[in-house]
Amino acid sequence: MSKKKGSAKEAKLAWWQLSMIGIGCIIGTGFFLGSALAITRTGPSAIIVFAVAALGTYLVFDALAKMAAKDPQKGSFRSYAKKAYGNWAGFSSGWVYWSSELLIMGSQLTALSLFSRFWFPDIPLWVFAAIFAVLGIGVVLTGTSGFEKMENIFAVIKVAAIFMFLVIATLAVFGVFRGLGHEVNMTRTLDQFFPGGYMGLWTALIFGFYAFGGIEIMGIMAPRLKNKNDAPKAGKIMLLLLATIYLFSIAFTVLLVPFNDFSTKESPFVTALDHYQLPLVPHLFNGAMIIAGFSTMCASLFAVTSMIVTLSKDGDAPKALAKKGKLKVPHFALSLTILGLIASIVLALAMPDRIYEYLTTAAGLMLMYNWLFLLFSYKKIIKLTTFDQTKRFGAILLIVLAVSGTLFDRESRPGFFISVIFIALIGLILVIRNTVNKRKKKKEKDAKVPRPRFQ
Repeated sequence: MSKKKGSAKEAKLAWWQLSMIGIGCIIGTGFFLGSALAITRTGPSAIIVFAVAALGTYLVFDALAKMAAKDPQKGSFRSYAKKAYGNWAGFSSGWVYWSSELLIMGSQLTALSLFSRFWFPDIPLWVFAAIFAVLGIGVVLTGTSGFEKMENIFAVIKVAAIFMFLVIATLAVFGVFRGLGHEVNMTRTLDQFFPGGYMGLWTALIFGFYAFGGIEIMGIMAPRLKNKNDAPKAGKIMLLLLATIYLFSIAFTVLLVPFNDFSTKESPFVTALDHYQLPLVPHLFNGAMIIAGFSTMCASLFAVTSMIVTLSKDGDAPKALAKKGKLKVPHFALSLTILGLIASIVLALAMPDRIYEYLTTAAGLMLMYNWLFLLFSYKKIIKLTTFDQTKRFGAILLIVLAVSGTLFDRESRPGFFISVIFIALIGLILVIRNTVNKRKKKKEKDAKVPRPRFQ
């Protein structure tokens, strides 16, 4: 009886609520600071980067939504990979997702530290990283039921901050506010629009996709919808709103400030607002970004810890990782997450100048690998029409473009190799696991079945 009540409670999300949850989970440091990585590479044409990334994300979500509508699974993409290709695929997809979330967490931690240096430029990056890491662990340890309500409030703050920027930017474009000697930067030539050339556009594509990272949450929460067939609609509305917000924000940013004034160490939106000498506004926006970034970092902490527990329960990780302590928190799983946070802090100490770019690139690439997994599973689970196949190939092509672009950018290349190391480690563990399991099964079989005796 209680089970029925519990499942009824979980299935009460309206489609628009799922859309808002998606927006709240996706908008974060990947957009607030990651967009600077795209703008510094390709200038005003960053708007094309985000438009292409929005299209690619929609095509991936379309596949996820159709699978969720046909067969809602709590494990979402991981469950579909397992169903399509077997245990090895479920294991690989789960650990790739865990790795991507771990890298995203490190990227967010670094971004929060960079935002904080807007006020305290002389304090080392790793000090802020350590402070935010401890605060994030504290939130996880509380395990309060009000965490979801806090996340909803943070989501409102994120959207409000962006709309505040859009209103101020609109007034600035029409001359209500005057910048530091800068006119509105209308691009009149192709060279002005593509200062980094087509190579700049190509290498920036990964950061556009990274800003949309988080659509996986839509698949994970799809089983909670009142009507499972509303999953595609929820995603379409969410992506339409996100794409609109992103494209207008990027367009206004490159209109207000010359391309050369942007830095990868500061949010492009704070840079733009700072040029207009508006009392308190850049500080308010920076504070809103810290709150927004901290909320997504905490969500990543929960996601990383929860995924370890799920993998453990499914036999894809040591059973001990699922055990809970006195605080009703899986302490071994949390300890593994804390090790990841410590690694991020050490990297921030060792490479303060480039750490954000490296982690963001690696995190974006790990997301892309999981999206490719999802698209390959899609073909196995759903009977595709010719149009579905075309969309699927289009999504794969855009993802391959984003991944390959990192090889041609000196700053992004280390992030590519970090992602390759993670994939290689997951592959190595999978091979060892399969070898051990085969030997174990062979021993059990040999012990049960007596060998025939020949005269």
